[in-house]
Parts: sequence; C-alpha cells; structure tokens
Amino acid sequence: MEKQKKKDVVAALRAEFASGKAVFVTDFKTMTVENMAGLRNKIRQNGATYSVVKNTLAKIAAKGLDAEKLEGLLTGNNGLGVTDGDPVVLAKVLQDFAKEQSKFVIKGGLLGSQVLSPAQVKALASLPSREVMLSSLLGTMQAVPASLVRVLAAVPRKLLYALAAVRDQKAEASGEAAAS
Repeated sequence: MEKQKKKDVVAALRAEFASGKAVFVTDFKTMTVENMAGLRNKIRQNGATYSVVKNTLAKIAAKGLDAEKLEGLLTGNNGLGVTDGDPVVLAKVLQDFAKEQSKFVIKGGLLGSQVLSPAQVKALASLPSREVMLSSLLGTMQAVPASLVRVLAAVPRKLLYALAAVRDQKAEASGEAAAS
C-alpha cells in the first residue's frame, strides 16, 4: 500500500474512532467473501461500518483516543465494527452473525471509554433496543401521574357514595315514618 493511501486510511479510521460511540473488534479468520459481504450489508443497513484494517494502521489511528485501549485486541485478523448510533444494534448484528458462523469471533469492544470483554458484548447484544427501552421508560413515567389522578378522583367519589347513602337512609326513614 502506498504511503498516501495509508495516510488516508489512518485519517478515515481516526475520524470513525473519534465520532463513534462504540467499536467492536472481531476475528473473521476463514470467512468467505459472500459471508463478509452479507455482514457488511447488514451493518450498513443499521447505520454502522465494518472494515478490515491492518493492525498497525488501526493502532496509529487510535493514538490519543479512547480506541487506544483496544490495542491488546489488535492481533491477528481483525475486523472493526464502528457505530455512532445505537451500539446495541451493532452488537446484535455481530452477535447474530457469530451464532450463524462459528468461525466468526467477537474479541471485545469499546463502549464510550469502557473496554468490553466478549461476554459484555454478548450482554450488550441481549439488551432491548433504544426504542423499546424509551417506550418502557415512558410507560413507567406515565403510570405515576395516572395513579395520582386515580387516587385524587377516589376521594370525591367516596364522598359522593357516602352522601348518596345518607340520602337513601333519610328517604327510607321518612318513607317508614309516612307509612306508620
């Protein structure tokens, strides 16, 4: 690879590392081109990128960034999945692909500035999506005011029931007095 092309790759990768919320390192050893193309398409559809980069270029691009913490994972054949969107979505795509392809291994990742082990990436992939979590939060937040309204409405309702019972009692008492 010529020197200028290497500089361009490093600059592009550095920009991805700087803007990305999450980076996942995978080992794609002995994967077919068709499988890798399918994986890249799935990842691209979810707003992320997946690239195979020389380890030395990835290490140079990561210098001075949080991605530098991934240096220990950058050995052998590596693919880097980077997203500036919802990291759970990318983790799910990679985890699903790893289930389909036994030779595809997730080595770890970086979420913000936190280095993730393969088990933590798997746990991240098992989380519900951002939209599901937000709707659950919204439901919880709506439950509190709705309960408050029900409690506040119960007080006058009980008062009305008590007044109606007193009225019925008086009507019954005056009906008995008129009958005697």
